[in-house]
Order: sequence, then structure tokens, then C-alpha cells
Amino acid sequence: MSDLQFAYWVPNVSGGLVVSKLPQKTGWDFESNQRYAKTAEESNYDFALLQTRFFASYGAENQLEAITLASALAASTKKLKLISAVHPGLWHPAVYAKMLSTLDQISNGRAAVNIVSGWFKQEFTGFGEPWLDHAERYKRSEEFIRVLRELWTKEQASFKGDYYEINEAPHKPKPVQGGNLPIFQGGNSNDAKEMASRVSDYYFMNGNTLEGFKKQIDQVSELAAKEGREVKFAAHGFAIVRNTEEEARQQLQDIVHAADDDAVEGFQEAVKEAGQSTENKEGMWADSSYEDLVQYNDGFKTGLIGTPEQVADRIIELKRIGVSIVLTAHFHYEEDLERFGKEVIPLVKEKEEKLKTEGVLT
Repeated sequence: MSDLQFAYWVPNVSGGLVVSKLPQKTGWDFESNQRYAKTAEESNYDFALLQTRFFASYGAENQLEAITLASALAASTKKLKLISAVHPGLWHPAVYAKMLSTLDQISNGRAAVNIVSGWFKQEFTGFGEPWLDHAERYKRSEEFIRVLRELWTKEQASFKGDYYEINEAPHKPKPVQGGNLPIFQGGNSNDAKEMASRVSDYYFMNGNTLEGFKKQIDQVSELAAKEGREVKFAAHGFAIVRNTEEEARQQLQDIVHAADDDAVEGFQEAVKEAGQSTENKEGMWADSSYEDLVQYNDGFKTGLIGTPEQVADRIIELKRIGVSIVLTAHFHYEEDLERFGKEVIPLVKEKEEKLKTEGVLT
């Protein structure tokens, strides 16, 4: 089993990573994100995940587009891998394949992509695009990925599906990583799991309990094995690292107590369709409480809250069940990102080495 890697959510939309009125030291602008990317790179992080957002679904009035910002951050960093999120339906995959290839060339092989099938209806209908039912959105996303890979691996690529068609299309230059440019996706539904098993490299999981994560990992791994493939797993968690557990818990209580009720309720209403329209009724946010939705990817559930030692121990538990990448969000990006990178990640690596020496981890 390879060593754990670490990613952070890029706060490229205003309002931070929680729907709370509690003052945050987190900027959404380019200058702030340039600073955070450099901090992350110097603080043991491997990946940065840039969000895709065009409408203010939870009070995030300002949004910087993901791959455009990733290109700028590529010029400001040397090692950090940049995962740009994208909505199929708002882009043609052949165009986006070229954008990713360009980013990979600019960054010398540091581009990755997160395929987001979409839950926010207005983000499609507001731009005059049709709103597909849940299963169809995932079919479109799978075709999107297949077109990307055709273009990255074939001299001339052709594809004909229900949503996309390309005909003997050239694509030069290829990505530095070729067809190995990492493809991520998320989703809790059967549609999401089946899609991941067929075409994705990494399966992103919203915050969850260990039992919840293990269930998803087992399900996707079993499906992937039937396809003759292997999928890796990334788990999201909102990290609150303080000198004592009491301080960390108090910070969490303060965030939730100051929740923006209107924004949380609006988000709750917007995501209702995402969880309940699926065949197994286990889509994203299907069982999220009000408190969970204050961090809009259920990040509190993961339990990355406490002292550096406690959080590192929790992360080792995630590794034991099959997590390859831990994706973190933070409250005060100006200080919390660096603290996690310099106090928690080295502890995790020490614990990994110790367990390898003892033969507990391989």
C-alpha cells in the first residue's frame, strides 16, 4: 500500500468552506489562493482541488473558475498537483481535453481533473442547458471521460455516444502524463459507484464515519474488480487542529452556532434532489443533518477535529480501510492550512513508517 497523500480544497469561492457567519481568515481572491498554494506546497501537501461553481448556491457570491485559476497557480508552484473540477454539460469534452493538456504542459505534468456530474439545477437551466435526470447525468459524465481518454491516447480520436461525438479528431500536444492524467469523481449513488468502477482513477467521498467510508470503498472496489480495474479512494474531512481537544471542539461549536440559517436551508433545499432522486436513496447528502450541511461536504463527520496527535491517529484509521488521499478543508486558511501541513502530515508519515516497521502496514 502506497503512502497517504494529502489534498486541500482551494477556497476559490467567497464565504470559505463553511456556511457560517463566524469571521474567517480565508480569502477567495487570486492573491490569497496564490499564497495558500505556496503554503500548501511548502507544508507537505500533494494536491489542490479547485471547486467549480457558477451560481451562488449557498451564499458564495464570487467564484473564480477552476481551470483558469489552476493555470495561474501552476505558474506560482513547482510540485503541487492541480485538480480542476468540471461540469459535463457546460463544456464539450474535446475542448476541455485541450485545456487539461495545456495545463499539463504548462505545469510539467501536474494537471488532474474532477468530473462533477452536477446537483444544482439552476446552474444548468440558468445557462439554457437541459436538466437531465440523475442517471443520465452520470451517463453523460462517463462519456465525457471516455472522450478525454480517447483524445489523450489516440493519434486520431473518434467517439459516438448519446451526448458527445468526435470524428477523427487530432489532439496535439498530448498531456505530459498522456492517458495517465488522473481522473477523479465523487457521488454516493449506485450510478456514481458504477461509473467510477468503469472509468475513474479516484473516487472522492464526502465526509463520513469510518463505517460509511468502508462501505463505499468495498462497494466500488467490488464493482471495479468485475471490470478488471482498480480504483483509489479520497476522503474529505474538515480539519480543526488546536492545542487541546477542548479548543478544537469549541471552534466547531462556534462555527455551527453562528451558522447562516438562510444559506444552510437554501443549500439543504437545493441538494434534496441529489440524495433522494437516486435508485438507492443514498445519493449525496441523503442523510445529512443540519449541522453536517454547515460544512457543505459533510466534512465534520470525518472527525479530523482535535490535537495534531488525535487527528493523525484518525487519518491512520482512514488509511487502514483503504483511503489513499485525505482531502482537507479549513476554517482560517491563513493559518490552519500551514498548521495541518506542518504538524499533522509529518506525524502521519511517522506513524506510517512505524506501522510498516512493525509489519502492520505494507
